[in-house]
Amino acid sequence: MSSATPVPVSPPARRLPLAGVLRVGRPSDIWFKPALSVVAAIAPPNLTLLALGRLDLAMYTMAGSLCALYAHNRPYAARAGALVWVVLGMLGGLAVALVAASLTGSAVVLVTVGALLAAAQKVLCDATRVGPPGHVVLTFVSSASLFVPQTLAQVPGHLALAAATGVWAWLVCMAPALVRPHGPERRATAAALKAAAAYADTGGTGEGQARARAAGYAAVQAAWQSLSSTSARSRTRRALERLVVRAEVALAAPAEADAGRLRAWAGALRGTGPVPQAGLPRAAADELLGVDTARGLWARLGPLTPLAVRTALGCALAGYASLALGIGRPYWALVTAASLYQANIALTWSRAVQRVVGNVAGVLVFAAVVPLAHLGQAALVVCCLAFSFGAELLISRNYWLGSVCVTPMALLVTEFAGYREPGELMTERLVDTVVGALVGFVAAVAVTNRRAGDRVERALTAADRARERTARLLAEPHPDAAALGAARRGLAVALADLRATADAAAGEWWQRALPQERVVLAEQSGHRTLAATARRQGLLPDRGTDTQTEDARP
Repeated sequence: MSSATPVPVSPPARRLPLAGVLRVGRPSDIWFKPALSVVAAIAPPNLTLLALGRLDLAMYTMAGSLCALYAHNRPYAARAGALVWVVLGMLGGLAVALVAASLTGSAVVLVTVGALLAAAQKVLCDATRVGPPGHVVLTFVSSASLFVPQTLAQVPGHLALAAATGVWAWLVCMAPALVRPHGPERRATAAALKAAAAYADTGGTGEGQARARAAGYAAVQAAWQSLSSTSARSRTRRALERLVVRAEVALAAPAEADAGRLRAWAGALRGTGPVPQAGLPRAAADELLGVDTARGLWARLGPLTPLAVRTALGCALAGYASLALGIGRPYWALVTAASLYQANIALTWSRAVQRVVGNVAGVLVFAAVVPLAHLGQAALVVCCLAFSFGAELLISRNYWLGSVCVTPMALLVTEFAGYREPGELMTERLVDTVVGALVGFVAAVAVTNRRAGDRVERALTAADRARERTARLLAEPHPDAAALGAARRGLAVALADLRATADAAAGEWWQRALPQERVVLAEQSGHRTLAATARRQGLLPDRGTDTQTEDARP
């Protein structure tokens, strides 16, 4: 690793960025999975309601069908449980919303309930790391339901519809396991290998190496989490573990890594062919247990308190402002505010810009397609399916592009219950978007997150302790192989957590100066220790002459 004078990788952000906010990136490698899944989950229920002449109930079936957007990056055993909790969470929010709607017609009360629901959904989705689309879909379902006329007697039936389609969404998401049972683990491992190869290309020096290294360790950590989310250590899983170790080693010593071989292994993981066998020294091969990086749920809730307050306050104020402007159903303002809140102020600002631009463009798209959608209810259903697919196709390129499809889809869904004047719909959506974005962002600025600096200090302490523990083991004449491997992986996790914590804190306002130089020094010394540990374990082969590793071809 370079021993040059450290330069802060991520200087504290004190201005709102505009450059790159709307830049279009590459699509996700698995964009087609949620896209096809949500279409398969929505189409049968909606077509059934169309045949029965009851499209007015589509809002409740859509609630369950949208659960098909979740957990596509998880191994199937873990996905099964995660989707159950997503469906239950959706049903819980929907139940609260429907009961509230049936008990009161006060828009102020309903907005308050919606804001509290949005805050709870945000915190639980972040704490459980459910992944995209996070709380936004759940908040959309519950907030829209708050302003639908309802009686208590109707609530059980509507919840039953949502539950039935939630079960159908679960089946749709689990169906690929019949064809490619280890697909998610293979993709996570391939992503780790590609990220390690990208860092190896830099040789650990030059512009962009710090970002590539952070991305590499994040991908490796995600791969370990994927592999450790199921208890059974099959032959396939053991082979994947060895490949993740190879990615870790490349990150520890990029100058000695073979980027071409890493990419060849990643390419071989496509499809259903045999997993490449990356040989390791016996001592290391016997102790591939990964790292348990998951903290308890309660431990993760504490740091999310500022986000919870921002979400509750921002959503409530956005809803109240929309009501003051004469919007009878202000849930769009509430959902817009809820969608903004990210890990820090800088990211929240970027999401606000993306949301406004995407929604304005989406309203224009709605104006163009609404004549087609009004040809009949069948055309309305087809348009909604097309936009749901398009949203998943585009949203991984940039959030605003996905919003271009989400906005007309949401507007069309409101017409399942009956025709509404397009001009009125578009006006309400534009007003609520601007109000929700402005008020929501002001609330984010007003609710400070002064604990961000404290978390950086704790992450620094954890990284220092992990490095010292590893260094003590290295100093022993004959360290225990299992202990040394666990220490190496623990140090890698601590360094990845330090970088993520520092980056998140750098985007916050109204806080003391961050110890950027200490962070960079801790990273440099930590990565030198990782490289020394990998050498001690015999995990650093010569470039292109790895006689312990089998051919990468499947």
